[in-house]
Amino acid sequence: MAVDFQRPRSSQPNPQNWTVEEEDDSYIDYYYDEPGSMPGTLDVDPDALPPRIVLIDYSESKATRVELPSAEACAPYLDSGSVSWVDVQGLGHEETLRQLGRIFGLHPLVLEDIVNVPQRPKVEEYAQQILLIARMVMLNEEEDGFITEQVSFILGRNYLLTVQEEPERDNFGLVRERIRTGKGTIRRHGTDYLAYALVDAIVDGFFPVLEIYGERLEDLEDEVVVRPTAHTLSKVHALKRDLLSLRRLVWPLRDAINVLIRDSGDLISPEVRVYLRDCYDHTVQVMDMVETYREVASSLMDVYLSSVGNRMNEIMKLLTVISTIFIPLTFIVGVYGMNFNTEVSPWNMPELNWPWGYAMCWAVMLGLSGSLLTFFWRRGWLMPTAPLELVDKDLTPPPRPRHNRD
Repeated sequence: MAVDFQRPRSSQPNPQNWTVEEEDDSYIDYYYDEPGSMPGTLDVDPDALPPRIVLIDYSESKATRVELPSAEACAPYLDSGSVSWVDVQGLGHEETLRQLGRIFGLHPLVLEDIVNVPQRPKVEEYAQQILLIARMVMLNEEEDGFITEQVSFILGRNYLLTVQEEPERDNFGLVRERIRTGKGTIRRHGTDYLAYALVDAIVDGFFPVLEIYGERLEDLEDEVVVRPTAHTLSKVHALKRDLLSLRRLVWPLRDAINVLIRDSGDLISPEVRVYLRDCYDHTVQVMDMVETYREVASSLMDVYLSSVGNRMNEIMKLLTVISTIFIPLTFIVGVYGMNFNTEVSPWNMPELNWPWGYAMCWAVMLGLSGSLLTFFWRRGWLMPTAPLELVDKDLTPPPRPRHNRD
């Protein structure tokens, strides 16, 4: 759940309280321009609401949070002696976004990458600014899967501009709380450390999502072995698709963080580069988990096909046993169904005139059936090939222990 500030009732800047808001979103593919479109074209929904502009200005001794009524209100904070975090929440009003571009001196292509979402995570360095685009991942509390949104960073000398795709949710709640309470060292550092803290929160947001997908893989492993169905196959495909989406999100983010460490100029101090190396290590861990889960999901397809084949073999084995038992019985009843006239010759089925001929025929057929069943049982052909501990009434394996995520 993303921690955020409460929306004020007035349009004037006022200090606000800290509250908790809900999350809900879905993830989509990367944006692409129309062929032949003019560079710097903004694709904004004309019916969307104007974005919220939230300013958090802090120094080592104090921290202030206000919601600005317009983009022009950001100008006095660009050259202040404190750290100014301008958080734009939403991409709804084109004129407001263009005003932000003029106030912060953004290149038209930078503004295009910020507004036309989603973009591939990347880093671009300009004269006095660094552009970082990342994708933030959060669990979907209402449905299975995850949701993402684009977060764009403009790092300046004394300010950090962040533009979020959606205003309702993010992973920055703990960072805001650290600024508000002065916990840790965040208020003793500059904007580069603030940018690191926010990027680290984005990277750490992948781990809860991957933990849930690890548990789903464990459940699918049991389902694939015990009772595979067409629905199981669709769940495996959906999980593989989600893991591929996660890979597409974290792979370029890892490269972007590496660029920040090596080629980001003097806007990022050597001390913060050390912290960014730890953040880079976290992205490598996320990549390892994603690749491992993808390999497990791919192997589940082979296990599914093997399980379906084994199930078919069990059915065919049962049908073969039944057919084998009835083959000699069919031969016997076929012989005595030829209707030879016993009065013409004493060799024409003399047993038809025996007093116990019918009973003896049944005894022979039952004896043959019993002998065949005994033979098949001793050979082990009547035993199921699935593990006995999984063959119970509902064929449901015992539940696995869950990891504690608290």
